[in-house]
Amino acid sequence: MVDDDRIKLDPQWKAALRDEFEQPYMRQLSEFLRREKAAGKVIYPPGPLIFNALNTTPLDQVRVVILGQDPYHGPGQAHGLSFSVQPGVPAPPSLQNIFKELKRDLNLPIPNHGYLQHWAEQGVLLLNTSLTVEQANAGSHAKAGWQRFTDRIIEVVSAERENLVFLLWGSHAQSKQTLIDPQKHLILKSAHPSPLSAHRGFIGNGHFGRTNEFLRNAGLAPIDWALPPLS
Repeated sequence: MVDDDRIKLDPQWKAALRDEFEQPYMRQLSEFLRREKAAGKVIYPPGPLIFNALNTTPLDQVRVVILGQDPYHGPGQAHGLSFSVQPGVPAPPSLQNIFKELKRDLNLPIPNHGYLQHWAEQGVLLLNTSLTVEQANAGSHAKAGWQRFTDRIIEVVSAERENLVFLLWGSHAQSKQTLIDPQKHLILKSAHPSPLSAHRGFIGNGHFGRTNEFLRNAGLAPIDWALPPLS
């Protein structure tokens, strides 16, 4: 899968995950995706963007990890970064609530777009635990093998980096806590930003300010959470 001409993987991640790509489940996952496409199913994100989170945020640059679950399953939305949508696409409800908490926490203006590339380029690994999904079918690839692969990504990040902040929003993300070394990293947990749960603990969690406070105390630069306007 990694050597597919359309899919390029950052060299650091490729080296760290090389053994994983040799596992039978990854070959089965690759075959599964090929069968789905051959059957005429529309898969998001597009093939070249499946590993976008890893390619945008190399291993040695990771400072914060935000775990999502599925890519968005509507046309033109997903581009391989959790919670982010492509330019020109309205921010979905969960992302709107993230922006509301940023405004409440850090008094940042609510942006007019939902393209989170600026965060990823600063070291915020925007990782979904499933890296693909079928159009209009949420959770459709959750049992295809991605969970094992992305669990390994979390383990690698925890083992090879220090003083990271892991933002675990909702029960699914929090189920990954056992993969993270709490002696080396800060783990912040709250409800998910979904409209179904955001007012049960996400709004008011103060995670963005607490993240920057932790980074500063560790002698690291804070994250600029303000999204610049798209030109």
